[in-house]
Amino acid sequence: MNENLKVYDNVRSVPDTAQTKIGGGRLKGKTDINPMWRIKSLTEQFGPCGVGWTYTITEKRLESGANSEVAAFVDIDLFIKYNGEWSEAIPGTGGSSFVAKEKTGLYTSDECFKMALTDAISVACKALGFGADIYWNQDKTKYSEKPSEPFKAPANDSGTKSRTSGSIKKDIDPDNLFCVNCEKQIDLKVYKYSVEKQGKPLCFNCQKQVK
Repeated sequence: MNENLKVYDNVRSVPDTAQTKIGGGRLKGKTDINPMWRIKSLTEQFGPCGVGWTYTITEKRLESGANSEVAAFVDIDLFIKYNGEWSEAIPGTGGSSFVAKEKTGLYTSDECFKMALTDAISVACKALGFGADIYWNQDKTKYSEKPSEPFKAPANDSGTKSRTSGSIKKDIDPDNLFCVNCEKQIDLKVYKYSVEKQGKPLCFNCQKQVK
């Protein structure tokens, strides 16, 4: 075994018990990895948290999005002890919704920073090869997307279509624009930007998923 690939090869495969196929919503068909599998694998490879591996939170922040939505982000530096020496910082940034606009109105999450931290650890672990077999196009993941189809309006478009049909309206009603993935309401600026850049109307969070 190549010594440089020792850790990578040890953690590249995710056991079936740590994988969950997402069965509904805009992430349907993709794979979620149990975050505790990463914690267990970090401990197996390097030792208990605080002894063989650790992390520091370098920044926590909230950023405003469209339609009064707010996203929470956490930046971390992950450190591992390998062959008796501590590594340089392995950075990771994670995000989660703090205020999300849903069909019933605005929803505020009191666990957004916790979920963003979990996401940040997973991002940092990815640099070490954690879950590489899934991320290397051998399976769908929650971070991958199929290429968007060209976004074209039907020739007989009368100007009113279903919010999820994926067609551009001739007469855009700025008060009746929705994300085609999650059906959250979006404003005209977000609508035009996502159609131009990604081929379909997408809210702030869904745009991040397809980048």
